[in-house]
Order: sequence, then structure tokens, then C-alpha cells
Amino acid sequence: MSISKLTIIGESINDSVPSTHKFFEGTDLVALKELAVSQDHGGAGYIDVNVGPRPGAFLAEMVRHVQSVTTKPLSIDTPDPEMAEAGLKAYDRARAGGHIPVLNSISPLRLKMFELTQIMPFMPILLASERLENGVGQPNHTAEQVHQTAQQLVQEAAQHGIPVEHCIIDPGVAPIGADSEGRFRCLMGAMQLIHADASLRGVHMSVGLSNFTVMIPSKRADGSPTKGPLESAFLTLAMPLGLDHVIGSVRRKYELLPPDHPAMLCLNDCMKLDGFDVIMRVQEYYAN
Repeated sequence: MSISKLTIIGESINDSVPSTHKFFEGTDLVALKELAVSQDHGGAGYIDVNVGPRPGAFLAEMVRHVQSVTTKPLSIDTPDPEMAEAGLKAYDRARAGGHIPVLNSISPLRLKMFELTQIMPFMPILLASERLENGVGQPNHTAEQVHQTAQQLVQEAAQHGIPVEHCIIDPGVAPIGADSEGRFRCLMGAMQLIHADASLRGVHMSVGLSNFTVMIPSKRADGSPTKGPLESAFLTLAMPLGLDHVIGSVRRKYELLPPDHPAMLCLNDCMKLDGFDVIMRVQEYYAN
């Protein structure tokens, strides 16, 4: 089931996925192209292409191979400016129906990547979970810090001709099953601040949704799934706050859940708890 107004950036062509890594190592282009096709047919709005720490020429070739089997626009996913440049140069905008690619991701530590707009216009994913302080990268620990970084990144994007409507803010998502530091509460608070900020009206938001449910079992004690419902519960809470993109799986059946769903009750409780009580509440959810 698809959710209206939610764009999925298909996550499967990513070197960090063990099965995909094997395809890259074995140069199995048939399998990699099949991943692109299956995500296209599964409803992905964009196809993510992340080849890991390989040469830019490899990423460029992968962009061309993926575009040979799909007309969906791509998300070129690398923190390396030289690799990003190679990927953007290889991208065929006409093949994607005129749609510009997503570039994932630009952070306060990588502002020079904005200059790549001279090669190809793109929609940047702006990593707002870290900031530059006295020349040193620091993680953001509060909703206010995330919001301030988001403002700064969008302002920087505007200096390079990127309108707010083309910006995608990633406020950062952490595994809920290991959240002893209040990261979930920080995330939700940051999205509230960004959504309420008139200067950011029209901006998009995205997270790597699968990261939310790593480290928890795939099934509850009664055999029902855990990860899908928890991800859906997160979407149910986050979409009214402006989340409209996710890097996720087209195989997951994301849906909006009723307030009394066990996964919704779990996440609402997590918003009120501190420290290891959050972890215990998540463990209670999948143990029942």
C-alpha cells in the first residue's frame, strides 16, 4: 500500500547492503539492473545509487547502467565531491523525463558540494544532524540545533540558486531500539520547528527510514512483524510535521496507522520516556 504524498527513494542499490555489495564486487550488472527495475515497478519515486568508496568512474558507469533500465530520476548518494561530480556528469536528465537528480548529501562540513550545481541542477539532501563549530564538525544534540543547521543550509543553498522548494532536509534518524539519549524526541522536536518556520515553507524532509528499526528483531513474540509497523508508526507521526520523502524499501508495506495500534502506543510512550526506559519500552513492544 502506498501513502499519498510520500516519495520513496529506493534504497536497494547501496554498497552497505550485503547482498548488493556482492553484486558490486562481482560486477553483476544484470542483478544490479534488476534491483533498479524492481524498485521502479514497486513505486519508488527515485532510485538511489550508492557504490561506496569506489572511483568516481565506477559511480558514473553505474548511473548510466541504472538509467538504461529505468526512466525514474536518480539519487546520487555519496559524500565525496569528486564522485558526486562524476555521477552528475553521467546523469541523463532527458532520460529521466527532464527531472533533476537528488544529491545525497550536503552537510555543513561539505558546503563546496553546492558548487556542483554548475554541472547539473539537483535537489540536495541537506544533512542537518551535524554542525561546524570552531572549524570542527560536531553532532547536533537538540531540536534547536538541528533547526538552526537546517536554516543555515537552506540559506547556503539559495546562494547557489537552489530554491527552498528543491531542498530536502534530513534531520537525522537514529535506531529506536538503542535510543538511550533521546534522539527520537530530538528528531520529532526538530521536525516540528522546521515545519513551523515560515522561512522554510515549501522545504521537503527525508530520513533513512530503515535506520529507525535496525537492531530490533523482525518479528514480535506472536509472530507479527515489528519493523514495518514501527516504521509506519513513525511515518504516521512525522508526515503531519512535513516529512514527505524517505530513503526506504518498496517491499515494505508502509501505511498510516490508527492511534490505538501497538506500534503507535509504543512510539508515543517513547516520546515521554528518558534513557534506558525508551529501550525497555521498545523491547516490551516486540516481546509481546
